[in-house]
Amino acid sequence: MRKVYADARTALEGVAFDGMTVMSGGFGLCGIPENLIAALRDTGVKGLTVISNNAGVDGFGLGQLLETRQIAKMISSYVGENKEFERQYLAGELDLEFNPQGTLAERIRAGGAGIPAFFTATGVGTLVAEGKEVRTFDGRQYVMETGLVADLSIVKAWKADERGNLVFRKTARNFNPMMATAGKLTIVEVEELVPTGSLDPDNIHTPGIYVDRLFVGSFEKRIEQRTVTAREPAEA
Repeated sequence: MRKVYADARTALEGVAFDGMTVMSGGFGLCGIPENLIAALRDTGVKGLTVISNNAGVDGFGLGQLLETRQIAKMISSYVGENKEFERQYLAGELDLEFNPQGTLAERIRAGGAGIPAFFTATGVGTLVAEGKEVRTFDGRQYVMETGLVADLSIVKAWKADERGNLVFRKTARNFNPMMATAGKLTIVEVEELVPTGSLDPDNIHTPGIYVDRLFVGSFEKRIEQRTVTAREPAEA
């Protein structure tokens, strides 16, 4: 099965459709699949439900899809510094499902592991628990959270081989590995593609069985107005 594609646009061919659910890796501006986000914007698909820790910043990352009104709902843990995200939510133009950050991570991990639901003490007695089942175990209350899966996971990695085995670098190893397992289809953009067999098996973070398509991205575009620099491409 051919997994290597020329670029983000060709990797997305035949995949994107209106109303789909997308998991997008990264944390803030760290380890985000910037080329795939831009290519997804260019497809013009609408009504997206996006699962991501946050929504980038204004004009960059997922902020691009907010500006073009292609996102209908965010499932995330942090509004952050994206003013358009905040504006759309407060104006009732964007549905938002807030999750404690650890709960969001576990929901994604559970979805990738085929676990439909789990119980956690986080959020009991708060707005997070409204409308959800609460049970008592050993005298303590726990709220039930469901696992998350997506039609498409878009992931950023440092290295990959031609079979799709992935290595992440530093803080880019955040939501990316677990999202790679929780997509019905997973597309990865990498900084370096190496021959199959050249990666040390002990250093592989995500096995290629989870990866359907990959490509080598270009990372020239940076956010000049931010204090975050691009000296470490894998972290930008």
